[in-house]
Amino acid sequence: MAEIKLAAKKRDFKTKSELKQSRKNGYIPGVYYSKGKEPVNILIKAGDINPFIYTKENHMALLSIDGGEEIRCIVKDVQFDPVTDKVIHFDLYGVTVGEEMEVEVPLHFVGDAIGVKKGGQLQHTMHKVLISCLPKNMPESLEIDVSGLDVNDSITVGDLNFEGIKILMPEDTMLVTCVGAQAEEEEETATTEAPAEPEVIGKGKSDEDE
Repeated sequence: MAEIKLAAKKRDFKTKSELKQSRKNGYIPGVYYSKGKEPVNILIKAGDINPFIYTKENHMALLSIDGGEEIRCIVKDVQFDPVTDKVIHFDLYGVTVGEEMEVEVPLHFVGDAIGVKKGGQLQHTMHKVLISCLPKNMPESLEIDVSGLDVNDSITVGDLNFEGIKILMPEDTMLVTCVGAQAEEEEETATTEAPAEPEVIGKGKSDEDE
């Protein structure tokens, strides 16, 4: 598991104008949480936190606040600007050695499915799963071999078994399936056909008319 070092500094302000100014200065505001301790408002340079967020893999962060000792933590929540998609706020959560934690982990599908060689196509219905594990067992991603999938076959949560990891989702949750060419065509036709417009029977008085 790769560990990324993050240097942060405490922030005492909370107003929108001050937060906006900090972003203009190249910093992103966030909050560090840990069990049994008060949350700490922090600032981290955008260039340092972005590689930790914009990635397909999970990483453990070694957070140092105002030059203090390094604390192992994970990202628990990220807020993005709806227009620019830039990170505008984040939450980090401190992990405790020997204590299980819950975290979302990306899925990494490998192998060439038998069904694809027959003309089918893989459909990924899930790209992440919620797991529970000890910090030492946290994976960067979960690798799923799809080479045995034939047409109309699928892989569900119940088919997975990873040592030291518990997946916190129903066993019948589908992760990936291989559909045949006919099923793809039917699905495409259903999505492209426009629904018939309802017939207008009459028009009542509008509020303006009244």
